[in-house]
Amino acid sequence: MAQPDHDDLLREVRARHDAVADAARPEQVERQHRRGKRTARERIARLADPDRFFELGALAGPGPPQPGSPPLEAPADGVVTGIAYVDGRPVVVAAFDFTVLGGSNGVVGMAKIARCAERALLDRIPLVLLCDGGGHRMQEGLDSRHAAPGSPLFQLLVDLSGLVPVVSAMMGPGFGVGTTLAALSDFVVMVRGMGTLGMAAAPFVEAATGERLTNEQIGGADVQARNGVADLATDDEDEALDAIRAFLGFLPSSADAPPPRIDGPHAPGDVDLNAVVPADMRRAYDARDLVVGLADVDTVLELRRSASPNVVTCLARIDGRPVGVVANQPLHLGGALDSGACEKAAHFIAVCDAFGLPLVVLIDLPGFLVGTAAESTQLARRSGRLAYEMAQATVPRFTIAVRKGYGAAYIAMGGGRGYAADLALAWPTAEICAMPVENAVDIAYRREVEAADDPSAHRDALIARFRANIDPYAAADGFGIDDVVEPSRTRPLLVEALGRVAPRRPPRVPGKRRTISPI
Repeated sequence: MAQPDHDDLLREVRARHDAVADAARPEQVERQHRRGKRTARERIARLADPDRFFELGALAGPGPPQPGSPPLEAPADGVVTGIAYVDGRPVVVAAFDFTVLGGSNGVVGMAKIARCAERALLDRIPLVLLCDGGGHRMQEGLDSRHAAPGSPLFQLLVDLSGLVPVVSAMMGPGFGVGTTLAALSDFVVMVRGMGTLGMAAAPFVEAATGERLTNEQIGGADVQARNGVADLATDDEDEALDAIRAFLGFLPSSADAPPPRIDGPHAPGDVDLNAVVPADMRRAYDARDLVVGLADVDTVLELRRSASPNVVTCLARIDGRPVGVVANQPLHLGGALDSGACEKAAHFIAVCDAFGLPLVVLIDLPGFLVGTAAESTQLARRSGRLAYEMAQATVPRFTIAVRKGYGAAYIAMGGGRGYAADLALAWPTAEICAMPVENAVDIAYRREVEAADDPSAHRDALIARFRANIDPYAAADGFGIDDVVEPSRTRPLLVEALGRVAPRRPPRVPGKRRTISPI
């Protein structure tokens, strides 16, 4: 038998790779473009540094059909996987290919994604999932031999949690598997009008509940951004891919490495911090202005802006160093903490702690919400989740009492000495006490006020007397904080502390296997 010609072998390997490229399927690519979408390979090319994507599994396929089904044509089995370099750093990428059987997840395709997670684990590099698919592939899913073993993917994603950044971008249908992938990710971005995310698509919802809704109504980008499921909703794919690049730029490739610092000089945003916060407790202001004034110019990336707007969570840089900022937002509920805000802040703190980002906490809140509506949301436990994550954190913590700091909510936000903050400051507008003075007087001194000759005047006198005790200088006098400072002095103090403090604290209880979250 004649031996194959060497040139023929080379031609065959080139031909096989050419057959799965976009150029070999112009009709499918054109349909994808008419939807306003890039192909999987085009998305990777847009995200990666030029000519810095190294594909793995290009020649994978669905294999022989299962009994009762026709043969499937599925180039790369519907998912493009490999190693990309983003701003010079390697990441593992898996991009679902909607032009191949609607991006559905076949057995081999799931194995490819699991291989990506395995590489992220072994190489200690981020995992990026560009989702545009329809869940389990029905042509393969009706087979116990395929379905019974399940997939190691979810286990691998949990193994990656807190070790390397995991990102999901919903750039098309994301019901089913895509939703679980997003739930196990550190950052979720969705494209408006294209990306969806949820437990089931419209036909399944109608069959199960009778509700007639569109996929957009069930799990569109703005819906899931408001729900706090997505961190960011973008207007187009370019903005989504840029957001991924920005998010990864704040974090190290793995928890083993320090966060990336950018060389200076660095200037703060154009905000006069001395003029932002009104002395009048009844006047609101935008907490985002404080973040801009403290952070390096044009470095703030706000996450989950639409969800629970009574707390602001941002990645930012101070003197080139990445930090996580948590700030109460007086524009919404006066900054009071509800279940959603506690959950949002707690998750953000966990991500920052996992990847070594120091926490800057700006406190201005009247407390937790109260009443039956608040209790029905499990606030009693979810408030504990915030305290839990703050106590679990090993990164440096810098707290600033901006204005109101009342009761247990002040402690849960890290105020004072409760979690041994590396720097605990207050501004001259701060008011720190167990509860609002007016409420305390109305409850504790009700009978005394009612018995007075002039109840209104007596109430005002009591309020004035007790308010003198909650002056921020009294907090400094008792050394419950490190100092009362002009707001404009805060950034220089943070810059100094960030350059001095240790990046991690040792375990508080060595040998303990784990702490149990309240939820």
